[in-house]
Amino acid sequence: MSQKASRSKKSSEAKIDASFSLARIEPITEAQKDVVESFNEGFNLVLMGSAGTGKTFLSLFLALNDIIRGKGERPSKIIIIRSIVSTRDIGFLPGTLREKMAVYEEPYKGIFSELFKRGDAWEILKTKGIVEFCSTSYLRGTTLNNTYIVLDEFQNCNYEEIRTIITRVGKNSRLIFCGDTKQNDLYRNKYDVSGMQEIVNIIEKMKEFDIVDFEISDIVRSDLVKSFIVAEEEYLTSKGK
Repeated sequence: MSQKASRSKKSSEAKIDASFSLARIEPITEAQKDVVESFNEGFNLVLMGSAGTGKTFLSLFLALNDIIRGKGERPSKIIIIRSIVSTRDIGFLPGTLREKMAVYEEPYKGIFSELFKRGDAWEILKTKGIVEFCSTSYLRGTTLNNTYIVLDEFQNCNYEEIRTIITRVGKNSRLIFCGDTKQNDLYRNKYDVSGMQEIVNIIEKMKEFDIVDFEISDIVRSDLVKSFIVAEEEYLTSKGK
């Protein structure tokens, strides 16, 4: 579906202290294996499917692994982007901008702690400029060069938000979209509609992207999560939803 990304012999400028040891992660499910293969072939990725399938975890591991261990010219940082659905403007949350954003960084702190086996990994790599968290509200006018751009929970973005992110991509950067149509929070606002499916329809026509669908069988978080999702599917089917 895509041509392989070209890579030169120029090394990345990212510098991670030798004391940081990134865990070795192997794909568990067939969908995860497809993600690794497509990533290694240089695709931009769209990962869609159920909660607990490891979409975000695997995306961040692959980006970090390439920054640390990869060869040739490659992105040197990661920016994680989310839409702050509750207001589209985090001004309603208490505290400074930094304090407001920190609430949404918590899941990623946990992922980085697990990947590096140390609780301070997220904060240290933020300080070094290797990872950054940003809301979709603060991207206009920005060009993202040499960056892995991970748009998480992208079902909660409207069309213009996703389009803005795609049109911010600069040189030597790659996109990874992670989303689940069944976790859409935009139903709370009748004037705001998810742009996920429309963007996917466009991306399907682009050779630079690969789309990987995750099924219930790909859930790895826990047996309880898988059991709940299966039961939920059966219940919704019986209700005709």
